[in-house]
Amino acid sequence: MTRFVWLHGFASSPQSSKGQFVRARLEERGVHLVIPDLNEPSFFELTVTRMLGQLDVIAQGEGPMVLFGSSLGGFLAAAWAALHPERMATLVLLAPAFDLGPRWSARMPPADLARWRSEGRFAFDHWARGKKEDLSIGFLDDAMKHASFPLPRCPTLVIQGLLDDTVEPRLAREFTDRMQGRARLVELRQGHELNADLPGLWALIEPQIAPFLPQAPRPTP
Repeated sequence: MTRFVWLHGFASSPQSSKGQFVRARLEERGVHLVIPDLNEPSFFELTVTRMLGQLDVIAQGEGPMVLFGSSLGGFLAAAWAALHPERMATLVLLAPAFDLGPRWSARMPPADLARWRSEGRFAFDHWARGKKEDLSIGFLDDAMKHASFPLPRCPTLVIQGLLDDTVEPRLAREFTDRMQGRARLVELRQGHELNADLPGLWALIEPQIAPFLPQAPRPTP
């Protein structure tokens, strides 16, 4: 049986509007969408490697996987799919945060980056919890160990906002080019959240995952 899993973004949670909207649409089709809390057991100790391990646990057993990933979750979904091509059905990536480690280092003010490294912790805005929370420098060190552009073998839909000032649209384009025909890119005039038109977002996603959804019962003659 195909499993459907949504991976939320950095400092987000399973309650994200996109994830909950897609969960509701899938429930209408008789499908359960798993949305793990990637902050657990500790946001301070968050790393890509730990999240990949969490996904390994969710994926235990047999059957193909349909992965949705938003921002950091998109990077995570692509990385897991590249490591487990035999398990993948399809991918849906929303503003995926490719080039994670190098890009994070380049975007962070040098003084803040130096303080993060010297103190071993830095307080970031945790949008889901409504406050700043400390994150270990281990997050950045671990991110540097992972490929900037993991390349899955499965068909992949990438949805990217042209007005995104968090994850540059060029990253989605570079990933799509590197996928050599296995990925389709849709660009929207939206920002990073991609939540301005959730029904419109679903209309893009549904055809990508339709082959793996239960077929609606035929009406009785």
